[in-house]
Amino acid sequence: MPMLFETTAPDDYLARLAASDLGRGYKALARAELDLREGHDVLDLGCGPGADLRAFAGAVGPSGTVLGLDRDAEHVAQARALTHDLTTVRVEERDVHGLDLADASVDRAHTDRVLQHVADPDQVLAEAFRVLRPGGRAVLAEPDWGTLVVDGPDAATSDAYARFVVERVARNGRIGRQLPGLAERRGFSVDRVVPVTAVFRDVREADEVLGLARVARRAVEAGYLRERAEARWTEHLATQPFFASVSLFVVVADRP
Repeated sequence: MPMLFETTAPDDYLARLAASDLGRGYKALARAELDLREGHDVLDLGCGPGADLRAFAGAVGPSGTVLGLDRDAEHVAQARALTHDLTTVRVEERDVHGLDLADASVDRAHTDRVLQHVADPDQVLAEAFRVLRPGGRAVLAEPDWGTLVVDGPDAATSDAYARFVVERVARNGRIGRQLPGLAERRGFSVDRVVPVTAVFRDVREADEVLGLARVARRAVEAGYLRERAEARWTEHLATQPFFASVSLFVVVADRP
């Protein structure tokens, strides 16, 4: 296999994605939809290493607050280090399924590629609804891995790869399409869903986001792909004109 692909997941994956053109683009869109104002209290559910916290703090000013929550201790430490100079930002290690926050205590809530991984997205949405003040807003940026397409040497191999991603890589692989309905059933008003489709023509750039070869190897181990088909597929990606795409949806959910 040509040495184009990463063989292990990088430790800085989330920070690297946030700094990419794709990450900067959809994150700017999500921030615009949050419509942050001076004095707002903002809750970032699953804040990861804190990529969004500084921008949120700048938008709400000295009279606002930003609370980032994440269950990963290493991410919490990274987020705290990144925002150590911001007195309006607090980062805590917590499970987002149960928030130790008062009812109607925040103005804005945000997720970014978090609900695809949680055990119960419906419970997280219920908690977000509970802690939002009336008139508050949640902006939820989540991928739908069922939209993933990769142009390979044959449709069957690419389809099997995509099916593995949906069924085994992401816990909630189709959360993007499910999210508007889940939010509305929890009481939110969802008047706007903004699609963001990432199109990759460079295999290295795609691999940094999608982990093409390492995920294909996992698909072999899980029985979704045969060894020969996987080798032919990755060879094609590395040597032929490349195309892949996947869509993320920015769901704007208002609390009446």
